[in-house]
Amino acid sequence: MVPWLLHLLVADIILSALLPISAFLPDLCYDISSAIAESVWAGIQRIFTVSNHAQIVVSGVDKLPKGESAIVIANHVEWTDFYMIQELAQRAGMLNRCRWFAKQQLKWVPFLGWGLWAMGMPLISRNWTEDQKEMDRVFSGVVQKHWPIWLIAYSEGSRYTNWRRDEAEAWCRSHDKRLGKHVLYPRTKGFLACVHNLRKAPHVKAVYDVTIAYAKHEKVFQQPPLFQETVTIPDLDKEWRFFVHVDRYTLSDLPSTDEKLARWLEDRWVEKGERLELLRQQLVKGLPWSDLGTLNYS
Repeated sequence: MVPWLLHLLVADIILSALLPISAFLPDLCYDISSAIAESVWAGIQRIFTVSNHAQIVVSGVDKLPKGESAIVIANHVEWTDFYMIQELAQRAGMLNRCRWFAKQQLKWVPFLGWGLWAMGMPLISRNWTEDQKEMDRVFSGVVQKHWPIWLIAYSEGSRYTNWRRDEAEAWCRSHDKRLGKHVLYPRTKGFLACVHNLRKAPHVKAVYDVTIAYAKHEKVFQQPPLFQETVTIPDLDKEWRFFVHVDRYTLSDLPSTDEKLARWLEDRWVEKGERLELLRQQLVKGLPWSDLGTLNYS
């Protein structure tokens, strides 16, 4: 772990140094920052899967074209979720092009925040009026310069907790909305902006809908390890199950109006709930998780 932390520190310093240069050489800096980021992310992924033996069941990744740019949406359980998405990205050849929505406050953290900014990460406040300018900054490189990207968002906006689930249920009842099992209701404004803007980029071909699931001690559904546990416990496979599924949707096939796009996203979260419930039932029955293409939804 210590070598990786030192690697991270050096990477952040180099990325920070790229920030002023990116104003003059944006394409070069995007490629350099992508290579640096890949080395950091691949390093922490090796600690998780190789050193600490996490076994991730991966479903649907064989349907993803290698090197394809996409909008990536996922449910959010814990900070640990990034390992699941990175596993998909590695297999699809896009780990270096991952760009995550992150909190705006990180922009002012020395080295770390500057590095994220230099990489083209969208740093948002969740105030849509303020965030539009930041989104335009991110979209400009992708649309105008055709930068390859996986633009990754946890569409629910917050990690799943029981009290947030109660809030989501109450909100959906009062607004006549459908709510999938084991998820929160997805927020739509950011998703709509991504779709409308990245449709202008001919190389961004798809939306990837990612479902993330965990289990602890073969009994407790959706209880992942904390980050510190992922880097300190040597036999993660003995305590936890890890699962990630991805469905690919062609961007050009998505609805064109905001109302229909919002309903499309809602549909995906209802389906995601069905998928998660299936996994929970498999857990209760003591059955292993496997590629959902081999499982029966009925």
